[in-house]
Amino acid sequence: KASGVPQSILDKVGSVLTWPATHEQVVAASKHVPDEIVQMLTASGTPYEARQQVRHFIESGRPAFELDPLRIAAGENVAAQALAWAEPLLKNGPVLVYSTAKPDEVKAIQGKLGVQAAGEMVERALGSIARGLLERGVHQLVVAGGETSGACVQALGVKQLQIGPQIDPGVPWCHTVTEFGPLHLTLKSGNFGSEDFFTKAFQQLS
Repeated sequence: KASGVPQSILDKVGSVLTWPATHEQVVAASKHVPDEIVQMLTASGTPYEARQQVRHFIESGRPAFELDPLRIAAGENVAAQALAWAEPLLKNGPVLVYSTAKPDEVKAIQGKLGVQAAGEMVERALGSIARGLLERGVHQLVVAGGETSGACVQALGVKQLQIGPQIDPGVPWCHTVTEFGPLHLTLKSGNFGSEDFFTKAFQQLS
């Protein structure tokens, strides 16, 4: 509803999909979504929203680890550091590993490392971290950021997703099976979702 999608369309899609959804159901549901709706959703939001989601998660008392692109560029194994930090905390609930900053801070880092190099280094690190979390028994994973989602899907060897319940407009939980076992996974653009998206997503599965 926050996206402005008519309730009639949401009802039609909901009437087709079950959990977990089959490929045939996804194809059938997609026929109820006009092109203008897809374009509207894709264009919505700002990077500010992604930072607000990180802030909300941290202020809710959950542990968070910030990746520093400059440390990655300096040769530090930041992915290993993040996993070592996360491992003893996982038994207590969700943790957050993130790399997001204000636009001027991002530009400063890109000025030192180059735009493409800065992004690729962070994406590779997050892909390694995602794989390491699954190796440590994690079965629920939220990935925010379009390029980051691609890096994580590749690192995890995900070939197919079954669409599950909606967390926020345009962002559902999905289910897949990796070499580490079954996985609940959600992939989203950094600016999709409400401010409490991270906490709300995990509460939905609890």
